[in-house]
Amino acid sequence: MSQSLVDDTTEAALGLVRPVGGAPDAVPGRRAGVRRVLRFLARRPGLLLSLVVLVLVVLASFRPRLFTSRDPLEGVPAQNFRGPSGAHWFGTDELGRDVFARVVHGAQLSLKATLIAVLVAFVVGGLLGLVAGFVGRWVDDVLMRFVDVLLSIPALFLSLALVTALGYGTVKVAVAVGIASVASFARVTRAEVLRVRQAVFVEASRSCGARWYSVLGRHVLPNAAGPVIVLATLDFGASILAVSALSFLGYGAPPPAPEWGTLISEGRNYLANAWWLTALPGLAIAATVLATNRVARALDGEWARQR
Repeated sequence: MSQSLVDDTTEAALGLVRPVGGAPDAVPGRRAGVRRVLRFLARRPGLLLSLVVLVLVVLASFRPRLFTSRDPLEGVPAQNFRGPSGAHWFGTDELGRDVFARVVHGAQLSLKATLIAVLVAFVVGGLLGLVAGFVGRWVDDVLMRFVDVLLSIPALFLSLALVTALGYGTVKVAVAVGIASVASFARVTRAEVLRVRQAVFVEASRSCGARWYSVLGRHVLPNAAGPVIVLATLDFGASILAVSALSFLGYGAPPPAPEWGTLISEGRNYLANAWWLTALPGLAIAATVLATNRVARALDGEWARQR
């Protein structure tokens, strides 16, 4: 027996044999993943369009100067009530301000309020559902009865009551909308935690003597987070509508702040001769909400079935 054969046998016994061709290359795997994503998007042009819309809205909220150099608060009275044209894509308002610039800069205020609302609902509702589902017993009963009370009140009415108590302003509107959405997050999180808590691998981890916080952090939270994240994506669109509705009613940032709901509220007095003051900001809201819902639907099952 040759020395090389002896060495190969020894390495095999010790588990040191490397696969033929050297270390496995992770690049083909990444390329296959990219191709899978591109193929998934190519078969769904509506989803691709929705992603483009969301990217443009996010860019407008963080870098509005990429889309317009006009001041949203500065107007030229001599150019008031100009219809949509090459000079003013969304026309001008009663003070000669560029409506497109106001919509673009208003994305920052509306998206800021929406993100705060979703974050409040995600954190507070997620914690309530997590504690209720993981601890159980009387804690579950008490927390779920509180959630049932929240569910019994229409979300818009609850938001109105909260913002009336908290006061006017973008952040206060966002907190009110977020608290009104806590109940749905709590119910979904509790259901997922209960499902994962009864799984075989969780029971096996407990039987091996794992601490409760280890089971919670390593097994329960990662496996229960998926549907809650999808709900947050869906709630993003609903929160845009709720924040815009409260701004439309005058509870948002005071004028001349160009919040989307405020733009529609200001333009409703001129529907007869300046339809673009309400129609085009409303179209921006509708496009954002529809795009968010389409992306959420893709996350909620379509991508998993594709894989």
